[in-house]
Amino acid sequence: MKKYLVSASLALATLALLIVPSQARSASDHVGKPAIEINAGKWLNTQPLKLSSMKGKVVVVEFWATWCGPCRASIPHLKELNAKYASKGLTLVSLTDERAEVAEPFVKQNGMDYAIGTDSTTSNDYGVTGIPHAVVVGKDGKVAWEGHPMNGLDKAIEAALK
Repeated sequence: MKKYLVSASLALATLALLIVPSQARSASDHVGKPAIEINAGKWLNTQPLKLSSMKGKVVVVEFWATWCGPCRASIPHLKELNAKYASKGLTLVSLTDERAEVAEPFVKQNGMDYAIGTDSTTSNDYGVTGIPHAVVVGKDGKVAWEGHPMNGLDKAIEAALK
């Protein structure tokens, strides 16, 4: 009977891992740890950025792609957050692994006036498996929050700016 219960428990745990999206499972893997440095092959709307030079500021690093429907849906929200919090010390950085030739016309067409990095490998460094995905880096350079930008990002920004 014990063997059966152990086997059943392991089977349920395995099934839960398959059903729960990997982004949800790893949403807090980096929280409380030093932020991983960002990179981009080309920067749009800004000079090259490094998290190491932005200590003392709150930074949102958002991962996206032009082909991603949920990413497209979150752009107006990100623009609102940038407009609302930029003057309060927030820096919004959106990174894509797509080439600049693909991203740049999309960025212009959608009025994405915040920092955009293209040809980036940073999503791999963070282990991001689903986009859109956002990371809030606190003034101390540590990850304060991580998750879907439409699910809690506002509150995370407000808390980090305090």
